[in-house]
Amino acid sequence: MTPHRFPIRVYYEDTDMAGIVYHANYLKFIERARSDWVRGLGIDQRQMKEEDGLVFVVRRIEADYIASAHFDDTLEVVTTTRTVTAARLIMHQEVMRGKDLVFQAEVTVVCVNETGHPARLPANIRLLLH
Repeated sequence: MTPHRFPIRVYYEDTDMAGIVYHANYLKFIERARSDWVRGLGIDQRQMKEEDGLVFVVRRIEADYIASAHFDDTLEVVTTTRTVTAARLIMHQEVMRGKDLVFQAEVTVVCVNETGHPARLPANIRLLLH
C-alpha cells in the first residue's frame, strides 16, 4: 500500500515558550494524519459508528522523539500500514521536515463496540488496508 502523506504547518499554539513543538502535539499531528488517511480510503467513521456500533481506538503508541520542530516549520506525516489482522491495525508514522526525521511512532489501532469491548475489524475495511 502506498504511504499516506499529510502536510502540517507548525503554528505558534503548537509550541512552547522556546518556539519548539510541545511533545504531546506530535500525537495530535499523527492523529490528524490517520483521520485524513481513513477518510481518503472511503471509510466513514461516523457511519461506521451509527450503523455498526464500531469505533477505532488507539490501543498502543510507541513514540520516538528524534529532533525538534519549530514554529512555522512545514512538516509532513507519512503513514504506512505495517500489519492488518482480524482484530488490529498497526501503522508506522513518521513526521518529516524535508528529508529529516523529527518524530516516529508505531501505532496499534483496534475496534471496539458500543459497550467498549474489542471487536473484529470489519472485513471490508481489512480489504481496503491490504
